[in-house]
Amino acid sequence: MKRLLALAVSVCVALSAPAAHAQLTKEAIALNEFAAEMDYASTAPDFVGLAVAVVKDGKVALVRTYGVREAGGAEKVTPDTVFRLASLSKGFAGTLAAMEVKDGKLDLSTKAVSVVPQFRLRSAKDTDAVTLEDVLTHRTGLPPYAYDNLLEAGTPVLEILAKYKNVRPICPVGDCFSYQNTAFNMITPAIERASGKSYAMELQTRILDPLGMTSTSLGRSGLTRTGNWARPHKRNGLDWIPVTVKEPYYKVPAAGGMNSSINDLAKWMIAQMGERPEVLSQAVLDEAHRKRISTPAENSRQRSLKTPATDTYYGLGWRTYTYAGNRMISHTGSVEGYFAQIAWLPKEKAGIVVLSNTRGSRVTKIVPTWLDYELGLEKTDWLRMGEIALAGNPPATASGD
Repeated sequence: MKRLLALAVSVCVALSAPAAHAQLTKEAIALNEFAAEMDYASTAPDFVGLAVAVVKDGKVALVRTYGVREAGGAEKVTPDTVFRLASLSKGFAGTLAAMEVKDGKLDLSTKAVSVVPQFRLRSAKDTDAVTLEDVLTHRTGLPPYAYDNLLEAGTPVLEILAKYKNVRPICPVGDCFSYQNTAFNMITPAIERASGKSYAMELQTRILDPLGMTSTSLGRSGLTRTGNWARPHKRNGLDWIPVTVKEPYYKVPAAGGMNSSINDLAKWMIAQMGERPEVLSQAVLDEAHRKRISTPAENSRQRSLKTPATDTYYGLGWRTYTYAGNRMISHTGSVEGYFAQIAWLPKEKAGIVVLSNTRGSRVTKIVPTWLDYELGLEKTDWLRMGEIALAGNPPATASGD
């Protein structure tokens, strides 16, 4: 069994020389203990490359990177190594849409079919009922992940949107949450029509450039052209082997088409926490984060995971939770060979980002591990390092669920 290589990069504000031996605050001690647990967790067989960043009070408090970009290689993961984001892309799309709303260029009550005339549901009434807000909040009434199998098989996106006329809805439009990828991407042409620019250009000029997110991009070419990018991996017996980067979810850029590094995502989280109002105003953030539809299935999932998360909702590309009595905003992304997660506590002004080029079971336990330390909760053995069991691979999807 191969284990992750030694720590590649480590930056921890709480471990700075003046504080190392003198009167550490409770917060600093908790951060140091979390960092030490990450160092230990990195030795599990769940990872090839891993990057973790913690933000506190508008500043990067911790960066840890581990392992290598490709199994068997020598190129270490660094804070600027680029990973696929999968469904973390939805938070960018929702935020960008909120910016267009604030500018008066986009109206979320606009009918989706007026932007994408190919879109069809089973009845004309339902087709006409779907608004851009329904698109961004997964309220189309379609079954979860509707026709993602066709997307993965290479069916053009517009053809898939037309084929929804053959799908029986699970609820009336607007009445229930049901996670989508292809349907969610209808916000891409809506933003293009509102801005008069390509989605990529609007994203670049409104968000990425102002925030200095120089390693963040759209598309497969954006991933590979950096030279410093993490290859995706899947299980082969006891080992991880690199696999080809799959194209389909890059075809729905708003839903799953982005790439980024841990350094850039720390900047993104700082802005989402309200620390860059010249780029993302509080009005924009409130619009993007506001609770819009409850997510009962996520409540059930959190109960099954035995987390203290309740009262789960979805906004514009963002999930919100009550976690042990604290508001948390989060999203997860997963596509073959990659896992990504971002989560922050607005009141505590603290957050975490995780990037991995494997999808072993322990990567999903990093955020609840950090939350125990940050919130001073009774410690749960989320990572179960005493067991070191091999993880199965979940289905290849950009779902984020």
